[in-house]
Amino acid sequence: MTRTPTLPAEFERAPESGELLGGSVAMSGNQAQVNLGQNPGPVLAAASNDVGRTVSAADHPVHGVPEAVSSLMRTIIVALFVLTFLAQPMVIPSESMERTLLVGDFLLMNRSALAPPGIWRKVLPYRAVERGEIVTFRSPLNPKELLVKRVIGLPGDRLRIDNGRVLINDQPLSEPYAAFEPTVDNPYLDHFPTRVYSDPGVEPGWWKQLQESTKNGELVIPAGQYFMLGDNRNHSRDSRYWGFVAGDQIIAHPLVIYFSLRRPSRTDLQQASDDRLGHESEFGAYLKGFARWKRIFHVVH
Repeated sequence: MTRTPTLPAEFERAPESGELLGGSVAMSGNQAQVNLGQNPGPVLAAASNDVGRTVSAADHPVHGVPEAVSSLMRTIIVALFVLTFLAQPMVIPSESMERTLLVGDFLLMNRSALAPPGIWRKVLPYRAVERGEIVTFRSPLNPKELLVKRVIGLPGDRLRIDNGRVLINDQPLSEPYAAFEPTVDNPYLDHFPTRVYSDPGVEPGWWKQLQESTKNGELVIPAGQYFMLGDNRNHSRDSRYWGFVAGDQIIAHPLVIYFSLRRPSRTDLQQASDDRLGHESEFGAYLKGFARWKRIFHVVH
């Protein structure tokens, strides 16, 4: 009687292909010789494990509309948190802070340091306002408008300006950042505070408060209030014109200039053309004059 050879389980026929898995079989009499080739063990095991396996959806995840919407919402939430509590972009529109900040500078503002303390004080690193730093605050004339100036006077200081030089508590203030561009003579700016109403740009309400806050020729800054000046002293509308800034109106300070468009300033000196022939292409000249490339990523201080 002829015996049918019995093969190991891993050499059973695959249900779909009908081929023997893992090698060939040669019949010789009552013995079955199996040619497995070189090192068949791992291949056989892998084949055996894959036979009859059902591919599940987890092996090939499908990212549909719900997943895309969820990812978009997470991105929006993070962006809103950053813009609300940490950083905010803005652009300089006027020349009042030249030469520190130029017209067309795009700034990234740090909102986490100087914002009024609240429920986030234990989480975000708030600190006190310091003299000499540049800050962003809400305008005393229009709270919807944001201004950028430098902090000069702190609460309790006695301040006066003599021939353009700022004195705090009878001590001259070192101001390497201050610029004095040419302008018409204005005694109100050079000798402050004054009893003579000589500049029609001064807010009437502030003029009254100025007289009440002046003691012995010095302006006494009340508690919780700050005195702001622009670096471009002769071309800046600042606390000399509209008064003090409350501490809770200071919201941020500039961190870095992340881009700077070349924009004209009203205080720039106009230079006559010399009609020299140029060698640059029109596009190259436009690209060079389009932005102030050297100011990009410049740290503000």
